[in-house]
Amino acid sequence: MEFALIREKLDQAVALLNEHDLDLWLTFVRETSLTADPGLALVAGLDMTWHSAFLVSRGGERVAIVGRYDAENVRALGAYTEVIGYDQSLRPALRETIERLAPRAIAVNYSESDPAADGLTHGLWLTLRETLAGTPYADRLVSAENFIASLRGRKSPIELHRLRRAVRITEKIFAIVDGFLRPGLTEAQIAARMHAERERLGLGTAWDAPYCPVVNAGPDSPAGHVMPGACKTARGQLLHIDFGVRRDGFCSDLQRNWYFLARGERHAPDDVRAAWEACWAALDAGAAALRPGAAGWEVDAAARAALVRAGFPEYQHALGHQLGRVAHDGATLLGPQWDRYGRSPFGRVEAGQVYTLELGTYVTRRGYIGLEEDVLVTEAGIEWLSKPQRKLWLA
Repeated sequence: MEFALIREKLDQAVALLNEHDLDLWLTFVRETSLTADPGLALVAGLDMTWHSAFLVSRGGERVAIVGRYDAENVRALGAYTEVIGYDQSLRPALRETIERLAPRAIAVNYSESDPAADGLTHGLWLTLRETLAGTPYADRLVSAENFIASLRGRKSPIELHRLRRAVRITEKIFAIVDGFLRPGLTEAQIAARMHAERERLGLGTAWDAPYCPVVNAGPDSPAGHVMPGACKTARGQLLHIDFGVRRDGFCSDLQRNWYFLARGERHAPDDVRAAWEACWAALDAGAAALRPGAAGWEVDAAARAALVRAGFPEYQHALGHQLGRVAHDGATLLGPQWDRYGRSPFGRVEAGQVYTLELGTYVTRRGYIGLEEDVLVTEAGIEWLSKPQRKLWLA
């Protein structure tokens, strides 16, 4: 199945080179078990030992230049029109191939804002420049940032199928946890129960296991990328969980919330319900703005303004990030124009991308409410990949 996925992405790459008016995309790597280029997963899905070059042209040629002992594995992919194995030096074959293809520009994997497009190390950049010295191509290296944003972001059929499966199994784990909850459980106990279920199903975590899930029980628990601790669920308080799994190489990322009814209560109190409704109004405002062509910051601004209008403080993070092979999958971010995000909020939303939509607020003496859903951008708007938690769950 991985072979089929690589072929699917390389077919997509050829089409996108034409769309982006690029002649050639080059992924240049070495010893990838130590320094992995995120682009390598798109073109090979295998670790490389020696210097290796993967070239995709807008005319449909796909050339892999790899060490002799990696060549057979690359041929087995059935994805390349030519696989060149070498012994002593990659340089002659790489130079000859580029001269034959004669590109106006060579897109390589560097970016100031997108870690998913910034895999070319400085050392390899120097090696590439030296290899092409004396040719016009040494000065034709350009960033593949926008091209990779489209290639990694626009999910292929196999990728989207895997994402849907990851979301569905995450929702099932939340349902199992729902039946386990009771007052007096520590965050660590809840996390352990979720890990046990995840491991039983043979799933990985979408981010570092010590804080996947993040569990916030009550008002004393700090929200964020925090490991579950000793805070306990209690009547009259909120429980918030942020959790995702890795299944078949693709991730989910969802947040769910409970309120533990106090004695005599039949529903959540007014302060909790007001915060819940405000958060959902803000999330829906962001969802309505999430359309192809929108800038990431514009989508965030719609949600942020709605939450502030309802009398709640701004959340101190982005409304959403792309989701795929990792939980934070790079490229366009649905975030504010803050320096820490670089150019990512200025990227344009594209059909086929998958995003999280997430925001939240604290409720005094109750705890944290955090919403997060996974959505697919379509030509008409969005499709909810997760079943939205429109109602606060009561425990």
